[in-house]
Amino acid sequence: MAIRRKKNFQQRRRGPEHNLNKYIRHPEVRITGDDVESKVCSIEEALRIAEELELDLVEITATAKPPVCRIVDYKKFLYDKKKKEKEIKSKAQKTVIKEIRFTPNTDTHDFEFKAKHAEGFLADGAKLKVYVQFRGRSIVFKDQGFELMNKFIERMGEDIKVEQPPKMEGKCVSFTDFTGKLSQK
Repeated sequence: MAIRRKKNFQQRRRGPEHNLNKYIRHPEVRITGDDVESKVCSIEEALRIAEELELDLVEITATAKPPVCRIVDYKKFLYDKKKKEKEIKSKAQKTVIKEIRFTPNTDTHDFEFKAKHAEGFLADGAKLKVYVQFRGRSIVFKDQGFELMNKFIERMGEDIKVEQPPKMEGKCVSFTDFTGKLSQK
């Protein structure tokens, strides 16, 4: 005996995301379009105008009083809409956060090396998160951690903006965030 499996509900075919032509259920609509004068008319008249132009009547804003419908080629309308969304997505700025970690006993050479990397990250436009990590019994050296953070802020100069001042977060980390653009040296 064969076992019947339930159909996956996500595989069901969805209808169009906009109401089209005869599926618009409003007695009166405001029509717009490229070759159409904008006006309020009955749904029958709007459908007749769309049919004469051999285009589709697409419901754009159903919540407006009266609802707004556009007379366009529906496939071209969807293509333009996807193109605009893709363009907006490509222009969206992606924030990159780079982290630099110190320990309370970080030597001066290591400090300078990490500070030069931080300048490079900021020059590339990235956000920078700098923190001092305390392990085990090194938590007793909290003061050294704060001194290290303040030394780092002084080392970076006035070209950066400190979003949050150095502070303790939990038992293990003292941190601060930086943003800013440094000129390439």
